[in-house]
Amino acid sequence: MATTIALPKTKISGGSFLLEERQTADVFTPEDFSEQHQMIGQTTEEFALNEILPQAEKIEHKDFSISRALLKKAGDLGLSGVEIPEAYGGLEMDKVTAAIIADNIAKYAGFATTWGAHSGIGLLPIVYFGTEEQKKKYLPRLAAGEIVGAYALSEATSGSDALNCRARAVLSPDGKHYILNGEKMWITNAGFADLFTVFAKLDGDKFSAFLVERTFPGFSVGAEEHKMGIRGSSTCPIILNDCKVPVENLLGDIGKGHIIAFNILNVGRFKLGAMSVGGGRVSLESAVAYAKQRKAFGKTISDFGLIREKIANMATLIYVGESAVYRTVGMMDVLLSEIDSASPDAAKERRKAIEEYAVECSILKVWGSEMLDYVVDETLQIYAGYGFVEEYPAERAYRDARINRIFEGTNEINRLIITGFLLKRAMSGQLPLMPAIKKLMDEVLSGPSVGEEIEGPLAEERKQVAQAKKLGLFVSGSATQKYMQAIQEQQEVMGAIADMTIEIYAMESAVLRTQKMVEQKGEASAALPIAMTRVYITQALEKVEAAAKKVIADVAEGDMLKTQLAIVRRLSKHEPFNTIGLRQQIAQKTIETGKYTLA
Repeated sequence: MATTIALPKTKISGGSFLLEERQTADVFTPEDFSEQHQMIGQTTEEFALNEILPQAEKIEHKDFSISRALLKKAGDLGLSGVEIPEAYGGLEMDKVTAAIIADNIAKYAGFATTWGAHSGIGLLPIVYFGTEEQKKKYLPRLAAGEIVGAYALSEATSGSDALNCRARAVLSPDGKHYILNGEKMWITNAGFADLFTVFAKLDGDKFSAFLVERTFPGFSVGAEEHKMGIRGSSTCPIILNDCKVPVENLLGDIGKGHIIAFNILNVGRFKLGAMSVGGGRVSLESAVAYAKQRKAFGKTISDFGLIREKIANMATLIYVGESAVYRTVGMMDVLLSEIDSASPDAAKERRKAIEEYAVECSILKVWGSEMLDYVVDETLQIYAGYGFVEEYPAERAYRDARINRIFEGTNEINRLIITGFLLKRAMSGQLPLMPAIKKLMDEVLSGPSVGEEIEGPLAEERKQVAQAKKLGLFVSGSATQKYMQAIQEQQEVMGAIADMTIEIYAMESAVLRTQKMVEQKGEASAALPIAMTRVYITQALEKVEAAAKKVIADVAEGDMLKTQLAIVRRLSKHEPFNTIGLRQQIAQKTIETGKYTLA
């Protein structure tokens, strides 16, 4: 890789955070950014502030010539080619860099969506699955922004259920073309994209992917959708009417389109998590600026406790989001750094490294999109009546954020992925989840125990995370004991276990990052991160306990229900932090600086 990065030394299995205690040396955090990372972040931020934002209003009104010009400028800066190998015109940089760019480009969601679809799901299928000829033909022009990419998976009757698509492909009698018929819906960049990764069933049953150029005979684009948000992005259906695709434009293997679809969505999910963090920062800054100048009852509303509470919550969530995003991409980069780029299997090995963290990517997608929804909602509330008016920034941010819970697989689907993937890995022996559950069940059913003493920085916080992990394993064990393999059909239970898993990962990510700061710089320097971590843990533990009770009430009854609820209470027990005082501390610093800050 082109970047030199101080990565953790430990290779970590995806999903293993539930079973193992992590050390600070195991996690990558924003404080570990190299000078090159910081420079790329600054370059991206300046591009967003100086080039994208001044054009936002025109882009909102569908002037996509501006979007194309901006994609070209992004290409000139190297922002669209960081994940493309150098041999094909890219920069071949790490996933941390990819996340930093996604984070910083998210100043305006309309264009961030355009850029994300082009530089992520638009071109990565070719990076990971393309033939040598396909890579040489398309990647240099995609990296440069000379042509624009798009990804066509969804259909009117098969959004999340993508494998149930109706689009069909057959081989032409002369064997030179695949003939595609069907319609794809909600395709980002469709109004002006040049190259589409299109999924269709070959011979009616072999789910496959094809690289379709806009100029191919039989290809056409429908009218722009009139959307609630992200109006600055193009969203159209595409129509395939005996569309002739050269046989050399088959992407990957026949019948293996699902491998392409699912792997590319994993990348999209971690980037969406990063973009959500970036969007949250922008919204917080807007909320603070308004609160500092708006007066009511003789003083600015930034002096009011309930407004300060909102500001503190927003800042806290951004801190936790940063912690989870960069921890995840850091783990990816550890695996990716060991791959020989010159190897003929390099692309396959990279896919495996990313797929390893499918659970974590889904967590980032769900947590990030729901975090951003909270932040933009509270921003609008701080603006009050003005927030509901188009000329103020809160209104557009509120509308734009809503799509994120639907993009890249709905949050409901991703919750099922989180629990389902963990159980699948457990059943196959890749993740020793079942032995860990059995050990814990034996432990908790034998009565209260002293437990391990945790010492050092943030000992109480680390203890609470450890207890939450035990609670997650206990609930998972109780549910699998009742439903066995049929648990896959119990979506409410699967969703509640996912909610616990998500909160555990978010909590632990924040604790490890803060602990690392304390170890390196001392408690005084980490005062604000400590406050944010404690605020988040408090609310996360409440969610974990509520989800646990929801599952236990479903899987147990009578005396067993009483016994298991007693165990839930025991594992949930903790001394509360003074969150009112902590939030005042966070809000004061955020208001003073006018933006998200850790100093």
